[in-house]
Amino acid sequence: MRRSTLVLAAAISAAALTVPAVAGAGTAPGYPAPENPAGGEAKPKGPFRTLRVSKRADGAYRTIQRAVNAARPGDTIRVADGTYREGLIVRGASKRYVKLLGNATKPERVVLEGQGLRGRTAQNGVWVNGAAGVMVRGFKARNFRSNGFLVTNQTGYTFDELIAERDGAYGLYAFNTKGGTISDSLAYFHNNAGFYVGQTPPQPRPVRTIVRNVTSWGNVIGFSGTNMRYVTITGSEWFNNGIGIVPNALDSEKYAPPEENVIRDNDIYWNNFNYYAGAPFTLRRGVTGKVDYPVGTGLLLFGGRGHIVEGNRFFGNYLVGAGALQQLLLEQKDAADLRRNEMRDNAFGLDGTDANGRDLFYDGNGTGNCFSGNTGVVRTVPADGSTFAPCPFTGANAFNSAAQGEAVGWALEADREKFWVRVTHPAREGITPLERFQRGRVYGPTK
Repeated sequence: MRRSTLVLAAAISAAALTVPAVAGAGTAPGYPAPENPAGGEAKPKGPFRTLRVSKRADGAYRTIQRAVNAARPGDTIRVADGTYREGLIVRGASKRYVKLLGNATKPERVVLEGQGLRGRTAQNGVWVNGAAGVMVRGFKARNFRSNGFLVTNQTGYTFDELIAERDGAYGLYAFNTKGGTISDSLAYFHNNAGFYVGQTPPQPRPVRTIVRNVTSWGNVIGFSGTNMRYVTITGSEWFNNGIGIVPNALDSEKYAPPEENVIRDNDIYWNNFNYYAGAPFTLRRGVTGKVDYPVGTGLLLFGGRGHIVEGNRFFGNYLVGAGALQQLLLEQKDAADLRRNEMRDNAFGLDGTDANGRDLFYDGNGTGNCFSGNTGVVRTVPADGSTFAPCPFTGANAFNSAAQGEAVGWALEADREKFWVRVTHPAREGITPLERFQRGRVYGPTK
């Protein structure tokens, strides 16, 4: 590798493309150290009860946490509409398979409000730890210091019909878990990622995590996945973020690199939110590291193995639609290269009506990476397409140091918009393009 590329690599590696201090669940105050994600997997036999929570004096529990504390394995907690100023903790095998149900039809009517809270309960709207099979459905969490909805150290969970707004780091966040479902949910205005799955333990018989029919906008990153495995992201919208989707390998979490993930049938567009020029949240030190993210990117594989990126629609991303880059200075050298990744049958540029600045980028690092059946591709890096081996492909890819250096330069440039190629977007109902935030404007759905 050329010396100039090595110098740039040293700089960009500090950016690390995710994970502030709160991301590693073992490092933030009140978070547990990563453990074997078991959480009492045996399904309870019952009999099961239904516990009710209401603001009215009707004999129900007056706070949700009291009902959680009273719940036995398999019980259901039903929460009436209202605003509840509490952050919930659902912990341990004694809470396995508990169902925490708000209003699945209108989750914005059951609000967990973090503003004004202190201490541990101010960190997360709902935190589930080591309690297998828990379901959380029909809530909105806003203004918590760390995350809207967090699950750690367990096998299986369901996050469904949830809204996360303006929480400290992540909207919906799964860490050190095996399997689970995140569905029909919305996250916006987070100073890291709207959705996050990270540090998935390797498994001889993998249990997949499914992320489907979710919407993420107005975040630094739409979806971040540090060292995630066996995740399928499908049927979702990722728009008006700084970056749309970023699976990545980092030393800050165990089990690098990310592996065997599927990103299929998503709309990934307009990810041009220059949050440095103004944002509805306060940027935290450590979120972006020492180098800024390459704003204007739809999808970036930052290291990783065995990813399938297929059948997605990439358009209106001013820097690049989809790209793949070696994790340049990962300490775990054997996990840094791109291996066996496929980008196939994706559509770029919305039939020529909403072009990306560059449709495809790949530095040619690694082995067995291939590209096939992608339509609408007009502009690539490198321009001669020499790194884009058709599928199927085995063997070493054609590394291009100039292409890698160009991509590193995107992240190092102080003017975040310097390399953008702007276009006029066709109108989309209910969505306004977000490039520089202005108060009072509506950039996406809020409920």
